[in-house]
Amino acid sequence: MTMQQAVMSNNTEGNAYSLGSPRAEALLAAARAMAPALRERAAECRAQSRVPDETIADFKEAGFFKILQPEQWGGYAMDPQVFYSVGLEIARHCMSSAWVLGVVAVHNWQLAVFDDRAAQDVWGEDPGVLISSSYAPVGKVTPVDGGYRLSGRWSFSSGSAHCQWAFLGAVVPVEGAPFDMANYRTFLVPASAYEIVDNWDVVGLQGTGSHDIVVDDVFVPEHRTHRSIDGYYCDNPGNAVNAAPLYRLPFMQVFVRAVCTASLGALEGELDDFIEVAKTRKAGPVAMSADPAARAVAATVKASIEEMKLTMVRNFDAMMACTRAGQPIPIEDRVRYRYDSSVVADRCLELSGAMLKASGSGGIRLGSELLSRHLDILASQAHVANHSRPFADNMGGILFGDENRDFAI
Repeated sequence: MTMQQAVMSNNTEGNAYSLGSPRAEALLAAARAMAPALRERAAECRAQSRVPDETIADFKEAGFFKILQPEQWGGYAMDPQVFYSVGLEIARHCMSSAWVLGVVAVHNWQLAVFDDRAAQDVWGEDPGVLISSSYAPVGKVTPVDGGYRLSGRWSFSSGSAHCQWAFLGAVVPVEGAPFDMANYRTFLVPASAYEIVDNWDVVGLQGTGSHDIVVDDVFVPEHRTHRSIDGYYCDNPGNAVNAAPLYRLPFMQVFVRAVCTASLGALEGELDDFIEVAKTRKAGPVAMSADPAARAVAATVKASIEEMKLTMVRNFDAMMACTRAGQPIPIEDRVRYRYDSSVVADRCLELSGAMLKASGSGGIRLGSELLSRHLDILASQAHVANHSRPFADNMGGILFGDENRDFAI
């Protein structure tokens, strides 16, 4: 038993929804079994700018999209630790596939905290329907009777080609405050009401298919909106029917792990590839596997991966303990957890760069797996949730006695 497994076992004994449970073990086994197919499809995934349909079908068959979905819709309502452990396994072999799984499947959690009528709209006929997103507050909103008129163009909607609905971000204007983030909402829009603009041409994470979405003056009823402030206070309309502790977590704490977990899993896959390179590469008469510098890099990367994994699991363990006890999660802890997730991409890029450098000139050739993974991790830093500086500033301010300034925690 590894250190991580021991911690999981100690924290989840007797909990059917947690890591270590039979269902969790089955899900992780299914993720590991997909390794050959994911690696075989990785080139196609990048070339086609989308996760292959076969991979999405495999994820559905394995039950990955059900992990955070409410049980009333055939979901498993399992702890986030299970979901993100599955994501880590997928990302070891294809970061784009893991990214899409993470950001699409986590929407099944968010839909559960909407007014229940929204879930009826999406899953009433097919609980397997998927939702993409773009949360940037770029939409133009006009309040009308019964809801809102919404227009705008949103970028970076990962996996949108596989989805039938989209979550889109916008600020509802009020008198005297036309753009106050306290009035930010997520708007739920069906695919029939938006256009996907195929414009995903990037250096990394090519397979995520994170295209633009365009909406032109579409009506969105009130019940298909979710106020971010409700997510901050962990008191959402959907809690009237989804009262399990899982759905009392802060929204951003759940979502942001979707965009750092893929980086961490990709780094672990890159370490696997780095070890394989070391078996055959020589710098003159010296084998790379015997080079003290290369050995030090491998040791540092491995220890860092395990540390970050344990931190992510520990943080969710603590949050779930609070929600199960019906207690609020302390704000200072939420601030720290938010910072912990934001620095993962930074650390992964630094560690990836160290392996790329230690692998020698062969690492920069097109077709190098080390290079492909490095560029994927680099691309992940573009996501606003992985910009660590604001979260470091907020956490440092609290340590110095200031009040929390961030409601996305």
